[in-house]
Amino acid sequence: MTGRIIIDIFSTLDGVGQGPGGPDEDTSGGFEFGGWQAPFPNGHSGEQIMRGIRAMDALLLGRRTYDIFAAYWPQLGDDNPIASKFNAIPKYVASRRGVEPSWSGSKVLGPDLAAEVDSLRERHAEIHVIGSLEFARTLVTEGLFDELNLWVYPIALGSGKRLFPDDGAALSLTLLSAEPDLVSGAVLLRYGPGHGRPGTGDMT
Repeated sequence: MTGRIIIDIFSTLDGVGQGPGGPDEDTSGGFEFGGWQAPFPNGHSGEQIMRGIRAMDALLLGRRTYDIFAAYWPQLGDDNPIASKFNAIPKYVASRRGVEPSWSGSKVLGPDLAAEVDSLRERHAEIHVIGSLEFARTLVTEGLFDELNLWVYPIALGSGKRLFPDDGAALSLTLLSAEPDLVSGAVLLRYGPGHGRPGTGDMT
């Protein structure tokens, strides 16, 4: 079995992926727009998100997102389908600092990220990375992913953490599909790894 690493990111039009879920989710850097995704109604996007949650058999998270999830989802009972899933499946956390995982079924990855990703692919069919912007950026930059699900919402915030910051590495991606949600106005852009650095040309 060769599993897939699937990254799920909610983003604004100007690329901000910080704190979509709630006002206290991530206030670092003085971010004032926590919970910016909440006012958008769920249409096709909600169905796609739940389909991905049902299909995953492992979570792979950066330290900050792991801490947020570990403090929240175990408090919800199995009547909540997302909590039931997240609490039941294995969780893996990538952290440069020492961390004692408090969430049942959690394990800290070792320092060799490429080797750890290969090992996860051997053990699981669908490993999802949710949020975890800095960690997701590393996976994308190093080509250690199979699919990037980028939900782009019709809103611009001007500032906040981005998957692709101004000082990020130059890279190319392969568009796999584009699916609009006419209820929320969001568009799901599915990308796969590209082929090296972006090329240039002359259109004059």
